[in-house]
Amino acid sequence: MILVLGSLHWDVVVRAARLPALDETLPGRDVDYRFGGKGGNQALAAAACGARVAFAGAVGSDDAGARMLAELDGASVDRDRVARVAGASGMSVAIETATGDYGAVVVTGANAAAMPGEVPADVTVALIQNEVPAAANLALARALPPGATLILNAAPARDVDPALMARVDILVVNRVEAAQLGAAAFGAWATVVTKGADGLALHRGGVVTEMPAQAVEVISTHGAGDAFCGALAAAMAAGVSLAKALAVAQDHAARHVSTPR
Repeated sequence: MILVLGSLHWDVVVRAARLPALDETLPGRDVDYRFGGKGGNQALAAAACGARVAFAGAVGSDDAGARMLAELDGASVDRDRVARVAGASGMSVAIETATGDYGAVVVTGANAAAMPGEVPADVTVALIQNEVPAAANLALARALPPGATLILNAAPARDVDPALMARVDILVVNRVEAAQLGAAAFGAWATVVTKGADGLALHRGGVVTEMPAQAVEVISTHGAGDAFCGALAAAMAAGVSLAKALAVAQDHAARHVSTPR
């Protein structure tokens, strides 16, 4: 089983010709409402790849919280560890351009209350990110059964907790996050630096392995990193090698960015 601890956001996605300049009001083309949050997106991606997935997190008492719980149910993700707390759920507002670029503002909301809950004994892979409190991630790391693989998607980048990193097996960051973390991104664990159309670099044991990306027609890059991480977790849970799992994750991400949503 995969256990994902992470954020749940109700996303408002506005499409426009370009991102607005400072103080500019820019007409948009249309608006869409989506289930999101890095944790939620990654859980659904892992489930879409055929994995058995449980989710730990929190939603608010608002309508958005109810909608997100329904999305988890629809994807057959076990949500027994999702708390429902008073107040607003997490949310984000994103602007997506015709070229697939986007900018977003994220509000934490109920995600501040996320905790792992009771960790099932049959968890083989755990997946965490940085949109929930650091204490929650550390609590999960400490509660994992021996031999379970812990994947940290250090996004958004923040100071690395040495106690957490001591338990991490695979760190996933993009180029910007790797630069922000600096030397702290590289250690005894395997570090995967994703580079979009330029593929990825796997840093492991002092050796760097470059893996090129598939050439696809990009419709939107929104959520590509989450699709990659969810597929990586699913492949690792299936027992394949890290190199094979990364190839599977790249394939899933390529299909994600080239599929209309």
